[in-house]
Amino acid sequence: MTTFEGLTALVTGGASGIGLATAQLLSEYGADVAVLDLDPDGALPPLHRFAADLSDDASVRAAVQEAAAALGGIDILVNNAGIGAAGTVEDNPDEQWHRVLDVNVLGLVRTTRAALPYLRRSEFASVVNTCSIAATAGLPQRALYSASKGAVLSLTRAMAADHVREGIRFNCVNPGTVDTPWVGRLLDAAADPVAERAALSARQPIGRLVSAHEVAAAIAYLASPGAGSVTGTALAVDGGMAGLRLRPGGQS
Repeated sequence: MTTFEGLTALVTGGASGIGLATAQLLSEYGADVAVLDLDPDGALPPLHRFAADLSDDASVRAAVQEAAAALGGIDILVNNAGIGAAGTVEDNPDEQWHRVLDVNVLGLVRTTRAALPYLRRSEFASVVNTCSIAATAGLPQRALYSASKGAVLSLTRAMAADHVREGIRFNCVNPGTVDTPWVGRLLDAAADPVAERAALSARQPIGRLVSAHEVAAAIAYLASPGAGSVTGTALAVDGGMAGLRLRPGGQS
């Protein structure tokens, strides 16, 4: 992995799950890292912590400005914050559609928009968005969530085209089902959490959930100067879910 010494990074949703794993990994690699989160207390020093509500533009702009001042600039932005939703297209009311799209899509827009003036000053500017397997595969009971992540995938590529000549790279990671506190809460709410975990694990060809550290490692690669020729790319971290079609029963 290319060293991140001398680089700065801002991670949204950085106090838990994939965001926290990413912030910690970038810090271990030498970056000076700040996290933005609605409740940033889960991020411990040496991580810088800033509270922000991604559904509020003024809150985002203020937090990004504070983070940039603390870091001395922003070289890397990881747009990781997001919220989930379960159900078919019939199940989620308009208010929930507005809320999820406001956080998962417009929240990314607000943070990127606020960070762009700082990214333009960086020699190694990179933005990595946390997308999902839901953007590329039809998953049951995930209509609203899939719509939001499909928008993130398209937006990543559009921003890559818009800013490539400014020297700013945009990529995204598409995780499968990741073993995070959010997934843990979904499992706890299931009628049979053990059976539900087994079903989610079996859905991925590797036979287990993806770890937050594995997604963080992919984000770190895309963010690194060593990936300087990688832009407009979606990197699947899904245990083979998007591309593999295995025969049942372990047959080759």
